[in-house]
Amino acid sequence: MTAQTTATIRVTHCYAAAAERIFDAWLNPTTARRFLFATPTGQMVRAETDPRVGGQFTFVDRRDGEDIVHTGEYLELERPIRLVFSFLVPKYSSQSTRVSIEIVPDANGCELFLTHEGVLPEYKDRSVDGWSKILAALAAST
Repeated sequence: MTAQTTATIRVTHCYAAAAERIFDAWLNPTTARRFLFATPTGQMVRAETDPRVGGQFTFVDRRDGEDIVHTGEYLELERPIRLVFSFLVPKYSSQSTRVSIEIVPDANGCELFLTHEGVLPEYKDRSVDGWSKILAALAAST
């Protein structure tokens, strides 16, 4: 058996909202269902969060009649500056990855830095694009 090389991707976004508001949006299923793993042509049919260390989240986006499950476990919660979770999309990989979110308050609101570790090379560009769209949609949802 050979070890598979993985990539680490990073994306950032600036928000004209307080760090607390941006942080809380990731954990509130009512807000998160509008931006987190939602696609323009899909329908978010399930959004559940248990926002505590060790708690789980599940988001299911129905795309062309197929349910795409996004799930993970909250590993670190340090409101309003740091959120870390494991991440798994079983349709595309059986390997869990790690996502870290750092939120830095500034005079105009805050800046968010997202790092996704363990990305399979064939999903690197798609992941950068996906997270960039998620962060932009978060701006529109808050």
